[in-house]
Amino acid sequence: MTTEFRDVFGVLITWTTYGTWLPGDSRGWQAKRLGNQPADPELEAEAHEKMKFDAVYLSPEDRATVELACRDHCEHRGWILHAVNARSNHVHVVVTADVKPKTIRDQLKANCTARLRQQAIPLSCERTWTKGGDCEVLYDDQSLQNAIKYVLEAQ
Repeated sequence: MTTEFRDVFGVLITWTTYGTWLPGDSRGWQAKRLGNQPADPELEAEAHEKMKFDAVYLSPEDRATVELACRDHCEHRGWILHAVNARSNHVHVVVTADVKPKTIRDQLKANCTARLRQQAIPLSCERTWTKGGDCEVLYDDQSLQNAIKYVLEAQ
């Protein structure tokens, strides 16, 4: 690992499909630089009105494609993929790599998008993912193990 990340055991990365977890969502939501935010039905309705495309939900086939794309990309890059779980409206991965978490996230999202467009029944949509995603740095083995368990068992 680079000097900057020598103490990092891994990263839990989560990203959502387009339009499925809007600002104001009743499940709570993340605001950039502000963290977790409470539900706000008016804000959610406003965000929904601003959507330019339909919300994207991944089929079981799409989910399998995303998981394979993550595995293949991590193997190609020499990253350690500890866990991956693609759901109908979001993806979780736990990875150890020698690059910044946002770089991992962005490369995985791009590779997943490309694979979804190339599969037997291509996912056809203008935008697959929301911008960004959550990157939680895991600084010890217990945090890493907890994240793996969450991704594999709590979904």
